[in-house]
Amino acid sequence: MDSALSAAGFLYWVGASTVAYLALRIAYSLFTALQIWGLGHEPGVGPGLGEWAVVTGGTDGIGKSYAEQLAKRGMKIVLISRSQDKLQQVASEIKEKFKVETRTIAVDFTSEDIYDKIKASLAGLNVGVLVNNVGMSYEYPEYFLEVPDLDNTIKKLITVNILSVCKMTQLVLPGMVQRSKGVILNISSTSGMLPVPLLTIYSATKAFVDFFSRCLHEEYRSKGIFVQSVLPFFVATKMAKIRKATLQIPSSETYVKSALKTVGLESRTNGYPIHALMGSIISILPSWLYLKTAMNFNKSIRARALKKAKKN
Repeated sequence: MDSALSAAGFLYWVGASTVAYLALRIAYSLFTALQIWGLGHEPGVGPGLGEWAVVTGGTDGIGKSYAEQLAKRGMKIVLISRSQDKLQQVASEIKEKFKVETRTIAVDFTSEDIYDKIKASLAGLNVGVLVNNVGMSYEYPEYFLEVPDLDNTIKKLITVNILSVCKMTQLVLPGMVQRSKGVILNISSTSGMLPVPLLTIYSATKAFVDFFSRCLHEEYRSKGIFVQSVLPFFVATKMAKIRKATLQIPSSETYVKSALKTVGLESRTNGYPIHALMGSIISILPSWLYLKTAMNFNKSIRARALKKAKKN
């Protein structure tokens, strides 16, 4: 009888502790959400950090929107991407609209020998913000061994999604440390929060970006550097192959305006209120349920893509 009462007491306290933990976690999440989304926090992202903002993959989608929003705050912009024509077009648009100086660096991030050129082009610039946005994904979800041109795909995704983040940080961070201020925004993905089957290499590379950012933030925040891992769900961009924006799939402009509000408050963010809610829900799902759902979702996309390819 005594042992039964003892076991019941133990289970009571386990249950009570679990409820208390969940209640505190929910309360903290609600407080953080109110602080970020409800109180109109205005991040200190601007020329005070340094005159220049450097944006990789800055000619489309999220990268272009970051460049525009930083220019709107008075920062001079360096755009780095592959196509000189597109770079010049976007740079001219930003210069005309926001009346700030712009520069371009045309390089292909699938190559590893581009960083000496970038270093030379950035020499002497007072860089206050770095946006590591350039990235690559699959053409469609696919089983690892069935990914078209697998050897090349492995190399490209690692070189673009991982190497670029490390090397660009290596180039820009020393100047920030010297001045004891700076912001590095690394665009990861919710695919980097939890494993995504049928997007295995992409998911793994984005998980690297997330872990790299979180580690770097802890290493350098005492030196005045804020490093943020940005983990969006779907955003209406060319890369996502989504044209129409909705409430849960915002345009890149809407997303970036929202994400910038989290700078200085969250070193790891989904960047958009509905995405933050979705991220919270996913994080508490049983892993087997999440993985099954993700697998089935990507299998359906794969089936449609293969069907479309056969018709063509």
